[in-house]
Amino acid sequence: MKKTIQSGLLTLITILAIGCGTEEQKKTAENKQEKTITTNVKSNPLKDVYWGDTHLHTAQSFDAIAFGTFLGPEEAYRFALGEEITSSTGVPAKLSRPLDFLVVADHAESMGILGEIKAGNPKLMGNETIQRWNKMLNDIDLQKSLDVYEEMAGSVQPGADPLPDEVNNEEIITSIWHKNIDAAEKYNSPGKFTALIGYEWSSNTGGNNLHRVVIYKDGKEKTIQVLPFSSQVSDDPEDLWKALQAYETTTGGNVLAIPHNGNLSNGRMFPLINPVTGKKFSKKYVQNRNKFEVLYEATQIKGDGEAHPTLSPNDEFADYETWDKGNLDLTVDKTDDMLQFEYARNGLLNGLKLKSELGVNPYKYGMIGSTDAHTGIAAVAENNFFGKLPHMEPSDHRIDVPMLQFGDKKYMGWEMVSSGYTAVWAESNTREDLFDAMTRKEVYATTGSRIKLRFFGGWDFNESDLNNNYVQAGYDRGVPMGGDLKKPDGDAPSFLIHALMDPESGSLDRIQVVKGWIDAEGSLKEKVYDVAWSGDRKKDVHGKVPLVGNTVNLNDGSWSNDIGAVEFKKMWTDPNFDETQEAFYYVRVIEIPTPRWTLHDKIRFGLELSSEVPLTTTERAYSSPIWYSPDN
Repeated sequence: MKKTIQSGLLTLITILAIGCGTEEQKKTAENKQEKTITTNVKSNPLKDVYWGDTHLHTAQSFDAIAFGTFLGPEEAYRFALGEEITSSTGVPAKLSRPLDFLVVADHAESMGILGEIKAGNPKLMGNETIQRWNKMLNDIDLQKSLDVYEEMAGSVQPGADPLPDEVNNEEIITSIWHKNIDAAEKYNSPGKFTALIGYEWSSNTGGNNLHRVVIYKDGKEKTIQVLPFSSQVSDDPEDLWKALQAYETTTGGNVLAIPHNGNLSNGRMFPLINPVTGKKFSKKYVQNRNKFEVLYEATQIKGDGEAHPTLSPNDEFADYETWDKGNLDLTVDKTDDMLQFEYARNGLLNGLKLKSELGVNPYKYGMIGSTDAHTGIAAVAENNFFGKLPHMEPSDHRIDVPMLQFGDKKYMGWEMVSSGYTAVWAESNTREDLFDAMTRKEVYATTGSRIKLRFFGGWDFNESDLNNNYVQAGYDRGVPMGGDLKKPDGDAPSFLIHALMDPESGSLDRIQVVKGWIDAEGSLKEKVYDVAWSGDRKKDVHGKVPLVGNTVNLNDGSWSNDIGAVEFKKMWTDPNFDETQEAFYYVRVIEIPTPRWTLHDKIRFGLELSSEVPLTTTERAYSSPIWYSPDN
């Protein structure tokens, strides 16, 4: 039992001059040394699971510092490594278990500029607006700092006054980018801890969230040659992909982009037509999205985005930590017709439809989770949740105050989701192996707990595989999560599934397989199968397994793991397979109810909470899909 921005640029990317002579030779020698270190790392061909956060902001992000964050990349890495640090609000913070990797993904837009304005950098102080912002950022009243953020954020809206040229000071942004790279190089330790270099491109025109986190496979030698691509240059994802292609062409490196928070895009994340032009997608569009956007961040603090109850009315677990009020800044309310273009499951379905029309699936992504915390602290365990922003760090009032407010519309503190993490199955804990695993989609998302999950698909698995080396059988005779089933070599595909509970979280309620397909009439279909569950529960007349129960003690935050299972091993065969139909399958693992972070806060601070505040949660994991196509 457990108690407890570069708007002045004329080109899509800036290639910086590279030194020559002895300096170039030095860099070459350093690169060779790094490759030697990486080569000496122990590798497991059957792969191990590594845990991390691919989306964390520090004080180098303009919104983070405006809200009071002063922790930088170095503190973020130290915390991820398991060190105790002090948060921006003075609270000691430490993980019970270190992370294996981290991506510091500060916003490309005016990266580091607000910090320099606050510090009074003389290169920026010649502008009256900048001088005013300097005073506001240093005012004891946090609202003054937030007003600076609102001025900057509002500048990207149509018809808004332009920002001062100083906020796009290329020299300063370059310096900050290099500091972020240097911090990643300092803490990157192949085989022990991986610091992947990245940033966030933050397209938000009209308040519609189309943000992407950009992650590099490469180290300093290549990433220092470019500046992050800013949505102030272009808010069109196609231009971002052009910039990423230019990076790969110029440096020989590798890069990917990860969309997130489709639930705040108001129908623009997974559309069937180009939302910019209003026309059908071009072949180039779907090819580039398929190439660069191989993952989707399906769960994070700003809402879980796997499924929505309106879209999946027969899925009793679809309404999990759902944010569906409107777009990111609540300027446009949500309508039901937007939902099908926002959630991961329907994005996968829309990908099947677009493939049938265009021959390429632009939404063929693996599932990951991340925090999107703007505190420099990647902590999303329910009993150790440090929130989205500094004023949402542990306190006796964070539940009942707005996390974000726009006029009379707001997201309350209690609505924050303590989520999530990315799990990666890789040969070793290095930049190269983690990135390669991401690109082949052998990854999965969790809402914060560390459920261990494997998922293989094939045509000739049998029950005895589960009792032997099922992992070897999965690789030898099938494909792992993220893979493609080849042409049928049997009546129906079978899947090997193994889930092991997180010893610091709840035991397991059930394993489900979610299937999506396109039928002969071109209609999109889905079905959720319960394939393994704890106890002696029986399916009801509708084929549903009853809820596992709830043992959470609302007085002391304890619960019993006796009603769940420690692990599940299951071989499941699709009972409704049609070899002529495009389909995907992914696994959802659900824990028994455990205390939500709000209950921990209630007990810790002795709070009286309104009935609308949820006090329990059911943590879960989402595997990347396995696809079937009759064309394979």
